[in-house]
Amino acid sequence: MSEALSMGGYGPYVWSCIGLTLIVLAVCAISARRRQHRIFNDIRTQLKAMEQSR
Repeated sequence: MSEALSMGGYGPYVWSCIGLTLIVLAVCAISARRRQHRIFNDIRTQLKAMEQSR
């Protein structure tokens, strides 16, 4: 098992790259989700303003 994790001596490099990739993907997903919520809230606010101006 430890031989598979060490990957012939390249294990630390490979696992750090995999970890960094997962972190970047998580940050991208969280950022996109926040942006989506912000856009929905802006649209909701604009619709309420339009309804009140009638």
